[in-house]
Amino acid sequence: MENHTYGYARVSSTGQDLTIQRDALIKAGCSQIREEKVSGTSLKGRTELEMLLGFMRKGDTLVVTRIDRLARSFVDFVNITNQLSRRGIMLRTTDQRFDTATPEGKMLLGMLGLFAEFETNIRKERQAEGIAKAKNAGVYKGGKPRIDRARMLSLKAEGKNPSQIAREMGIDRASVYRVLGER
Repeated sequence: MENHTYGYARVSSTGQDLTIQRDALIKAGCSQIREEKVSGTSLKGRTELEMLLGFMRKGDTLVVTRIDRLARSFVDFVNITNQLSRRGIMLRTTDQRFDTATPEGKMLLGMLGLFAEFETNIRKERQAEGIAKAKNAGVYKGGKPRIDRARMLSLKAEGKNPSQIAREMGIDRASVYRVLGER
């Protein structure tokens, strides 16, 4: 059975470009490359990665340009690398020059996973600080309300209970309790 080298490229938004990653993966000798434009903060919705992990076999190698293209959280990173390891699949990066075929590579990839999670947490903190600053300046107003509070109050005035209101408005009953302040 022949071993294969597969590439995985990911960017977080549709406006970003995959060309640099694609070129690096081709140069690394990947016989097939799967690409996604989806957030890496969760494994949910990453159908191309899921498909790739599903058809890779023992002896194959998964190549990514950087660890953060594969996983943004340490937990996801550990889960993916453990799955690959159990199945005898190697993981390599092009930009960070690590390879799980070596003990040093295994150790360094684990450390990189920690740094990727740290970077994500720092970015979230900066984003929260930016939102707080914009709110204080009166620039950020938040999202538009998704629940018609006036309609909910009208239905309550008609004598409907929270379950009936939720059913009629097509929302969760907990949302009715939250808006009406009842329990």
